[in-house]
Amino acid sequence: MTEEKVILVNESDEQIGLMPKMEAHEKGLLHRAFSVFVFNDRNELMLQQRALSKYHSPGLWTNTCCSHQREGESNIEAGKRRLQEEMGFSTELKDTISFIYKAPFDNGLTEHEFDHILVGKFNDEPELNPEEAAAYKWMPLEEVKEDMKRNPHIYTEWFKIIFDKYYQTIEQ
Repeated sequence: MTEEKVILVNESDEQIGLMPKMEAHEKGLLHRAFSVFVFNDRNELMLQQRALSKYHSPGLWTNTCCSHQREGESNIEAGKRRLQEEMGFSTELKDTISFIYKAPFDNGLTEHEFDHILVGKFNDEPELNPEEAAAYKWMPLEEVKEDMKRNPHIYTEWFKIIFDKYYQTIEQ
């Protein structure tokens, strides 16, 4: 199996190349990504606990799912694909805000992403892929915000960044 490639972009989100995912994270190069936030009818966010076998941030809580677009794939197509692969369900997604962030990890890798936040609704039980997710839970946004302050060590670095950006947009 060949390693998945990420789409390298400039600060305007224009494609400038392709690179194997691991190499892009080792070099900390800017690449396109997406983060999915799925809410239920009670306006609770579905959080995912990353599988313990993940090469970085294992066992940490994060947004519903996130990954990288493939060449020629829209943000929505990519989000739906990964939601199905990780969480075992599909739902309509809406492309909301996008921004650049950088998050270095203890293992020497760096997430440097032009991230697109995709939002959807879902009210059933997911069917977790155990290679991707260990568990899930629903939480109101206010509780997520407060818990991140009390227990920052149980959340992924990127989720703390993207949650804050997303939260700021919905507060306005």
